[in-house]
Amino acid sequence: MSRRGWVLFALMSVIWGIPYLMIKVAVEGVSAPVLVFARTAVGAAVLLPLALHAHGPRELRDLLRRYWLPMLLFSVVEILAPWLLLADAERVLTSSMTGLLIAVSPVVSVLIVRLTGGAERLGAWQWAGLAVGFGGVTVLAAPELGGGDTWSIMEVLLTACGYALGTLITARWLKDVPALPMTALCLTFAALVYTPPAVMTWPDAVPSGRVLAALAGLALICTALAFLVFFALIREVGPSRALVFTYVNPAVAVLAGVLLLGEPLTVTIVVSFVLILGGSILAMTRRPDPDTTDPQPEPRAAAPEAAISATATSEHVDSENGGSEAVDSETR
Repeated sequence: MSRRGWVLFALMSVIWGIPYLMIKVAVEGVSAPVLVFARTAVGAAVLLPLALHAHGPRELRDLLRRYWLPMLLFSVVEILAPWLLLADAERVLTSSMTGLLIAVSPVVSVLIVRLTGGAERLGAWQWAGLAVGFGGVTVLAAPELGGGDTWSIMEVLLTACGYALGTLITARWLKDVPALPMTALCLTFAALVYTPPAVMTWPDAVPSGRVLAALAGLALICTALAFLVFFALIREVGPSRALVFTYVNPAVAVLAGVLLLGEPLTVTIVVSFVLILGGSILAMTRRPDPDTTDPQPEPRAAAPEAAISATATSEHVDSENGGSEAVDSETR
C-alpha cells in the first residue's frame, strides 16, 4: 500500500471510531432528535452540492425515480432509526461499550444474509465466528442487564441489526447506484424527517462549547469528511482492502472513551473486545472448499459507520475501473 493509502486508512480508522465518543458528549446538552438533525443536515449541506456537481440534477432525479423505495428503506434502517437509537442509548451506556456492541454488526449481517435466503452456505468456520461474536456480546452486556440498562443495550443491538439490514438492501437493490449521490440524498431525506422533532425539542439555551464541538465533529468529521476520505481510500487501494479498517474501529472507540472521557477499561471490556472482533473475522472469512482447486472469493468486511455507502461505492468503483473485486454485504 502506498504512503497515501496508509494515511487514508489511518484517517478512516479514527474517523469512524470516534462517533460514539462525540455522541456521548453531545447528548449532555441536546435531545436525540436535535443530534440526528444536526448530523444529517450539515452532512447533506456538504455532500449534496458535491453530488450535484459530479452527477447533475437530472441524474439525481433519475436515481430518485428509479430507486426511491430501496433508498427509503435504506434511510430508515441505516440512518433514521439507528442514529436516534444510538443517541438515546448513550445517555446511559458508555461510549466504549456502545462501540463494542456495534462491532457485532458484521456478525449480524452474515446471519441475516443466511436467514434471508443468501446463496452462500455457512461452514463450521462461519458458525463458530457467529457463536464467538455473540458470546462477546453476552460477556459485555450480561453484567449490565440487572442495572436498568436493558433497553439501552437493546437499542444498540437494534442499531447493529439496522446497519446489517442496510448493507443487505444496498447489496441487493442499490449496488448500481453511485455512493456519493445516494448518501447525499439519504442524508437530505433524514434531515427533512428530523426537522419537526428537532424544532420541538430544541434546547432552551445555547449548549456548552463542548456539546457544540461534538455536534460539529459528528456532522463535519464523522459524516461529511468521512465519506470523502472513504471514497478516496477506495480509489487508492480498492474496495476490498479499503474495508479492512473496519476491524480497527472498535479499538479506537474503546481507547477514545477510556482516554478522553475517563471510562473504565475493565477485564470484561477487554475479553468482550477480543471475542467480538475475533468472531467478526471468523464469520467474515471464507475457507477454501477442499473439493475444489479454485480458491473461494475473497471475504468482504463490514463497517457500522461505513455502512451508508460501502457496498454501493465498491460496486461503482469496480464498474468504472473494469475490475473484478467485490465487497461482501456490510457496514457498516
